[in-house]
Amino acid sequence: MAEETFDIAIVGGGVSGVYCAWRLKQTYPGKKIAVFEASNHIGGRLLSVRPPDIFDMVAELGGMRILPAVQPLVTQLIHELNKELPDDEQITLYDFPVDEPQNIAFLRGVYLRLADFTQNPDLVPYQLNFIDHGQSAGAVIVNAIEQIVPGITNPALTEEQRREMAQSAEFGGVPLYKQGFWNVLLRVITGEAYQYAEDVGGYDSTLCNWNAADAIPWYLSDFGVDPKYKGFCKGFQQVPLSLAQLFEQAGGEVRLASHVSDIALKGDGFSFLVNGSAAAAKTLILAMPRRSLELLTATSPALQDAKTQALISTVTPRPLFKLFTTYDSPWWRNTGCTVSGTDGKPVYAAVEAGRSVTDLPVRQTYYWPKDNGKPATSGHAMLLASYDDGDNTGFWDGLRAKRRQPRARGLDVAPLADPFIGVDDDVMRNELEWHQYKAPRMMTEEVTRQLTVMHSLSYTPKVRNAAYRDWGDDPFGGGWNSWNIGVKSWEVKHAVVQPTDLPLYICGEAYSDAQGWVEGALQTAGYLLGKLGVSAFPR
Repeated sequence: MAEETFDIAIVGGGVSGVYCAWRLKQTYPGKKIAVFEASNHIGGRLLSVRPPDIFDMVAELGGMRILPAVQPLVTQLIHELNKELPDDEQITLYDFPVDEPQNIAFLRGVYLRLADFTQNPDLVPYQLNFIDHGQSAGAVIVNAIEQIVPGITNPALTEEQRREMAQSAEFGGVPLYKQGFWNVLLRVITGEAYQYAEDVGGYDSTLCNWNAADAIPWYLSDFGVDPKYKGFCKGFQQVPLSLAQLFEQAGGEVRLASHVSDIALKGDGFSFLVNGSAAAAKTLILAMPRRSLELLTATSPALQDAKTQALISTVTPRPLFKLFTTYDSPWWRNTGCTVSGTDGKPVYAAVEAGRSVTDLPVRQTYYWPKDNGKPATSGHAMLLASYDDGDNTGFWDGLRAKRRQPRARGLDVAPLADPFIGVDDDVMRNELEWHQYKAPRMMTEEVTRQLTVMHSLSYTPKVRNAAYRDWGDDPFGGGWNSWNIGVKSWEVKHAVVQPTDLPLYICGEAYSDAQGWVEGALQTAGYLLGKLGVSAFPR
């Protein structure tokens, strides 16, 4: 078979890949540009699936929200896309709730409400000193950060100013970028305060030992500025799907289930294989995280030089796990409590929106909203039953298929030997994506047990359907990536975009200032486009 040639080949169909494809095709309409995606879907770690039994909810198995106040790139991208999309395909947002005062915290065997951390601190089962007593988990870390880098929590500072302060700061006479976040935190707060912040915050990897100069401004962006989140009425995956659609309408090609390997130099461009067939491109873009790049490197001489490998290894993938379950009714509303109303009189507040937290392996549970952002108050309903990261993801390993099992070409996951049987499994439906990510039976039973304990109930109603995604699986290696200690990220994020003088480029959230966010994917894609003479957005 004759070798197929391209002007620009993009490997990876996540946001950064299809965003680059869209802008390059707009700028160079005559060039032959193709996106090669090994899985059967566009979006990478954005994966929005509808459950088979709920027509007005979208489960976000991957990324689920944005922070418009500190994420201008994704905000502008949505605006630009909506100018191109028809009225019935507009990308619309809703206010994404997180911490509601009546929601539950089950920690160290004690049942609390989220309001108790500040309103009834004597109930909190942590031995906190007088400074941290009565503080929220986020406030404990923000106050610690202010001690590490004085002045950095000033709300008048911009995101860029905070990053510059952290990158140039020293702590204990040592540059902050040479120290771990966990290390410096434990020099200004107690170990008990650290555990409190980790347990209540719901995440493990955000406070782990990654580059402190990057972790500090990152943490303040997400948790330290009274964050206001937005969710997506039709699912976050609508963003990359819309980009891919516009790219194809302009004459570009998107090829799913297309595994790229064996990248080698060929003249002033590259040769490679796509599902074993020969191809070549003058320019090659790898829109991929670290683990995907490592897997590709094994067969690709063009990536095996020392400089490229050193740049690729400057970040660490972090595990992330999500499990969704659906029910006949929103049973969690019955676990509410009495609170003071606006007139001071006691009123009952149902648990129906935002999240509850626990130190059990489920860690965070979100009472999932409808497409319009409103809570489900009757009829079929859904939970993000478990949202966890770091070491806690290992708990679920014993209840699922082993990692790195063989899977069919184009699929993300291996078939399950013992899947959970949903109530509608014998009904024909269009929600094929949900069933591709069906949860195992034992995992579903265990999450049900933990939800029952967490909500202080004798039982919880039967699960109708369950789906999960463990982003630690290949080819992603993690749900997000963090900068390694000792790395000057402000230099690497530019250098990695074009590691050598060859027309080979790398982009994605892994090597950005906004790791774990679509904002980071767009940032590095913007750097890449600039090298190719293309503006980040249409002018």
